[in-house]
Amino acid sequence: MSDFLKMKPLDFIHFLKKNGIRRFYFVYDANQGAVRASHPVLQPLADFLQNDHRDFAQHEGVFCHITADPETVQGAFIHSTHRGQAQGGTRFWLYDCMEDFFRDGLRLSKGMTRKNALAGLWWGGGKGVIAQNPAANNRDPQIRKHVFRGYGKLVTSLNGCYVTAEDVGTNTHDMDNIFSQTRFVTCIPTSVGGSGNPSIPTARGVVRGMQAAVKFLDGGRLDGRKVAVQGMGHVGLPLIDFLFKKGVAEIVASDINPENVKRGQEKFRDKKFQAILAERGDNSILTMSCDVIAPCATGAVLNPQSIPAIKAKIVCGAANNQLEDADRDDRLLFERGILYVPDFLVNRMGIVNCANEQYGYVSHDDFIERHLNIEWDHSIYQMTFKVLSLSHDKGEPPAQAAIRLADRLAQEPHPIFGHRGVQIIRSLIQERWHEQD
Repeated sequence: MSDFLKMKPLDFIHFLKKNGIRRFYFVYDANQGAVRASHPVLQPLADFLQNDHRDFAQHEGVFCHITADPETVQGAFIHSTHRGQAQGGTRFWLYDCMEDFFRDGLRLSKGMTRKNALAGLWWGGGKGVIAQNPAANNRDPQIRKHVFRGYGKLVTSLNGCYVTAEDVGTNTHDMDNIFSQTRFVTCIPTSVGGSGNPSIPTARGVVRGMQAAVKFLDGGRLDGRKVAVQGMGHVGLPLIDFLFKKGVAEIVASDINPENVKRGQEKFRDKKFQAILAERGDNSILTMSCDVIAPCATGAVLNPQSIPAIKAKIVCGAANNQLEDADRDDRLLFERGILYVPDFLVNRMGIVNCANEQYGYVSHDDFIERHLNIEWDHSIYQMTFKVLSLSHDKGEPPAQAAIRLADRLAQEPHPIFGHRGVQIIRSLIQERWHEQD
């Protein structure tokens, strides 16, 4: 098992090809309390999932396939379909090893279940994960066309138990390529009836979470504060713009992409703004002396290495699964007196935007705006204040209070179709999905 986890994605692909495997799955058998692999040779990986208590949470299924030209390993991680189809974006990332690939998918899909439940959406939680091929030019439109059309075929093969969307490393053009191969995708371009890039409403939601946290902390506002933002991509850059418009005095931001850094420098040249080009894995931005830090890049950046050096009193950002270990790191922040606003509570607007896509569009949509106002009981502002209050009153970390609430809501079955997703997964197994082209 450890050999599989340490493998680089390309080495894992070559192992699969050597064993004649193009598709494979890991499915949780609730009756037996065990994880089953599609192929006996992969059962050690299933055992790893079953015995992992940090990231695996009785995920209903993990379905993967490999592609050629370029060679990639692609996965659909389905955590829960009680409330409806598993939904969550597709992440296109460079993973050092297969353990990183699997853990990212497990954490992200579990987070989507909670996010969708707290947002009141009749969707379950899932996530798409694609391991970039380091030997390929992953910016080349033709390369991306092959990668994402391949992923669209994977999504189609799952018969609707998973619906994908945009996430880190992907854009609306990628969604268009996925859309060419499947109807189970949202956030497709507006030119074909989609809602486009959901990053703007996501950034607005994070601002609302910050406002609630500042109000809870000292009764104040964002005006005059200093904020540090990790990541200046689809969400980070508009977040910076919104924060300046809310009166934030100073912002320092970092990104591993020089193009994003340049874009930020040009856009905010007349503001008190500093953009830093960071190396991959460099989380020093989190240690900046400021009022709020906003992780808006990748997950697992809040851990025993970074938390002791945090100087801010509030952590509130858009990145999914910011805590490396939810139980441990949530408590570390709490014990340091740092207000942590759970990411799955404040970064919901992308998925809200996607959920509403199928119901058409109106100007100034109340079903969008109610999440962003201050009055609605289930708005981001009110739910953030509620979770922080529960945390304070019960003496427990805020993520634990939010998780308890979200997990209860996540068990509610879809009002029309019930727990249909798990039925689809069973039928895929019965039809020997892993042996089909």
